[in-house]
Amino acid sequence: MQAEWSAVMPAAWLMLSALAACFVMFDIWVAGHKQPMPIMSVVWPLTVLYWGPAGLVFYFWFGRSNPGAGKQEAPVWQSTFLGATHCGAGCALGDFIGEWLAFALSLAIGGSELAGRLALAFALAYLIGIAFQYFSIAPMRGLGLRDGIAAAVKADTLSLLAYEVGMFACMIAFAKLASPLKPTDAAYWVRMQAAMVVGFATTCPVNYWLIRRGIKEKM
Repeated sequence: MQAEWSAVMPAAWLMLSALAACFVMFDIWVAGHKQPMPIMSVVWPLTVLYWGPAGLVFYFWFGRSNPGAGKQEAPVWQSTFLGATHCGAGCALGDFIGEWLAFALSLAIGGSELAGRLALAFALAYLIGIAFQYFSIAPMRGLGLRDGIAAAVKADTLSLLAYEVGMFACMIAFAKLASPLKPTDAAYWVRMQAAMVVGFATTCPVNYWLIRRGIKEKM
């Protein structure tokens, strides 16, 4: 019975997480709560996907757009949270793709599959994270492609590094201290969700500093 629950519970949680993300997508694209910044229409579903149903709390609290309502300046902590969502969403997408690619290719570095997965995930997370940041900064500042990419690299590099430090530390701890799992196991992705939330927590202080210095836009 315990073995059955250990298999059912992770799958049920992932299903709830996927449904929560789908609801946010429906709310944004169909129900008329479109985000003022288009990239956030992608960022919020991804954020809720790895936060799970708990992410809906933040979405309804200060993430949901209400057309026609007067916009008030967000408190600093909310701006920090929103800034971190860009990094988190890019990293989450990059890590998801990287994990499956590394698994399919049996990628290893120095004989370590974990090192191979982390390296590929980092590379993809960085590229996607820069793209997400570009589509945030360039429209707000009216920048062209070259200047927009330069600004995105400046704004996202430290943020992404801080995210990956927390996330990778959590993943390494799982690999060393918990039973080994593969991407085909539901529990593997629940662990990944936990690692992503830890990464989100470690990037928030960096996002606060970047926003205070004007390197990253306050949302």
